[in-house]
Amino acid sequence: MRYPEGGGLTAERRAFREGIRLQAGEMFVVGEKTAVIAKDLRVSVRSVERWRRAWREGGMEALRSAGPANSPTITDAQFAMLEGELGKGPSAHGFEDERWTLARVQAVIRRRLLVSLSVVTVWRLLKRHGWSWQAPARRALERDEHAVELWKKEVWPGVKASRRHPGAGSSSRTRPASR
Repeated sequence: MRYPEGGGLTAERRAFREGIRLQAGEMFVVGEKTAVIAKDLRVSVRSVERWRRAWREGGMEALRSAGPANSPTITDAQFAMLEGELGKGPSAHGFEDERWTLARVQAVIRRRLLVSLSVVTVWRLLKRHGWSWQAPARRALERDEHAVELWKKEVWPGVKASRRHPGAGSSSRTRPASR
């Protein structure tokens, strides 16, 4: 099941699920068996067992919804700090070259902001703040145009060429191709 971006379960769906758990809690109080509760509430036995464990440890309050499970967010002030860190370049953060990758940005966020985000969340965060994938602003000074053209004419055709043998073949692994 996919949920809308930025949310999880809707508030009404969360309330519905909480109601089911609270009904189970009322059945726990009267000593109803797990299998009976699962059948009556149309839920899995495993869920009822998990709820019963929570109920034993924390009572009816433990069955209440804890609210939406939000992924960690970064405030505008934190993002401004992150931009400052990214502006220093990857080498300032111990990376050997000057390429920012999502994994590297993720590491900087974890080290500097003490927030753990997935790579996908890092990409969405950067995109939302107007960042895009890196492209070189200019060609490298070391680039040898003549060598590039020579490679394109002489090496690339051999690399690009099909590896198939001309003629009929067989898709069977047990029968050799007839030639």
